Amino acid sequence: MLDIYAGSNALKTIQKHGFKQELFTNMLGASGGPKWFTLFALDKYLFGEFFKDRTHELNLIGSSAGAFRFAALAQSNPVDAITRLANSYSQTIYSDKATPTEITHKALQLLDYVLDGNAIEQILNNNIFKAHFIVSRCTGLTKHENKPLQLMGLLTSILLNRIDRGLLKYQYQRYVYRAPTSKITIGDGYHFDTHYIDLTTENFKQALLASGSIPLVMRGLKNISGAPKGMYRDGGIIDYHFDIGIKPSDGLTLYPHFSAIPKAGWFDKSLNRKVNPAHYDKTVMLVPSEKFISTLPFKKIPDRKDFTTMDSATRIKYWQTVLAETERLAENFDNLIQGKNIENIKNLP
Repeated sequence: MLDIYAGSNALKTIQKHGFKQELFTNMLGASGGPKWFTLFALDKYLFGEFFKDRTHELNLIGSSAGAFRFAALAQSNPVDAITRLANSYSQTIYSDKATPTEITHKALQLLDYVLDGNAIEQILNNNIFKAHFIVSRCTGLTKHENKPLQLMGLLTSILLNRIDRGLLKYQYQRYVYRAPTSKITIGDGYHFDTHYIDLTTENFKQALLASGSIPLVMRGLKNISGAPKGMYRDGGIIDYHFDIGIKPSDGLTLYPHFSAIPKAGWFDKSLNRKVNPAHYDKTVMLVPSEKFISTLPFKKIPDRKDFTTMDSATRIKYWQTVLAETERLAENFDNLIQGKNIENIKNLP
């Protein structure tokens, strides 16, 4: 039910040392909205069991939905927090013609629920699980909230990306809002301008909301505290499924993901552009298999289109079923860990 893929270096390391949590120094969390629901029980298992007694840092690097997940998983009680996130998000209901303002307001309500009590302080002071939220700073027409202007800017992005992904750096800059004690840096072959801002109690919710602020769908975040003035939107614009190098690169990277074929950026979704294999050489991916997906209602994983193609009752029942079914993936992973069946790990596609 769970497919496990590893880059060549990662596979050699696991074959030599076994599938041990201390081998990993980084974890990735992709954009993709409710597609993440297929990873729900894996997240609970990883932070409730696999990484439970960890004593050295693990860098959690997420964009959009991945950032929301890591804001939950870096809390003192990660299983409770990720469960709050899954339950609240899966039961969100919008009006028939929801506006960006309404959707943004609902996202803020979700964050308030997930980040209850002193959760932000817990995350900022967590020296083991260090949160990193990727955000895109927009320039040109993409910085406008006016829908026609923003749409023209996005159409320009599509054209530039088809020519060369690197041309997007003239419209977007990568901002990494990070744990104050983080020492990692992120690079890519397209040379996106990358900046690092420490997370604080003042900018935390702003940065997190910005990381998930989908263009046209939600309102962007303007002038985040402690960052240069400007318009900040979804981190998945640049880093949808990631095509990045992380330094220092001492350990392996764990990547629970809903697809075995990662797409670098948001505008690559319909393209056959491949990520740089070198960026996945030390990566282990945990992916729901096609067999597992075929057993789900509608034989597919959840996505944002479900908000408009299904009535609320049908969608919520479907999403709740998916959340429950992912327990089978966690059991599969546990069996691999306990049984040491590393021969089931496959080379990355």
